Amino acid sequence: MNSKLWIQRALTSCLVMAITASYSMVALAGVKASGELMVTGGQTSSVTVNGEPATSGRAIFSSSTISTPEGVGAAVNLGKAGNIQFAPNTTFTLNFDGNAIGGSLAAGSITVLNSANPVSVTTLSGEVLQLNAGETATAGAGSTAKQTTTGNGDTDWWVFALIFGGAAVGIIVAATAGNDSTFGNGAVVVSPVR
Repeated sequence: MNSKLWIQRALTSCLVMAITASYSMVALAGVKASGELMVTGGQTSSVTVNGEPATSGRAIFSSSTISTPEGVGAAVNLGKAGNIQFAPNTTFTLNFDGNAIGGSLAAGSITVLNSANPVSVTTLSGEVLQLNAGETATAGAGSTAKQTTTGNGDTDWWVFALIFGGAAVGIIVAATAGNDSTFGNGAVVVSPVR
């Protein structure tokens, strides 16, 4: 009888520990939103996140300070919230949640690659900028500049229209120019399947 009691107590203890471990994992799963750091500039390149060296693949949490050294850039993928690119010699304190991105730019410049909402950036002068996708903020100047892209569909559509229109005209002219349908120096081809 005594051995059954010990087995029941051991089983009960294991069950309590398993339930406790499961609940703590669920609680830790909803802690914070995070992003992924991608470092550019070589395989051995690293940036600093909160003063610690970091390489590509590191998780970035809100209120992180990202610093890029000379010759090394970085980008942070924040999932649905967007992507931000850091130029070399940049220091930026990044704040974000599920949809909004913001932060303080202490040095260098950042570019918003894409974002669900405008990115709020505070520069050294205290100016607060609202950056949309493709815009850049510089710490010293405190102004934004629209990044030029080619083939974005808004301004260069007419170039593609001219190319495709010219190709279509060329095909039509070639098809209607002659009724000569002989190919291969006028040789007669006999089909063996008839």
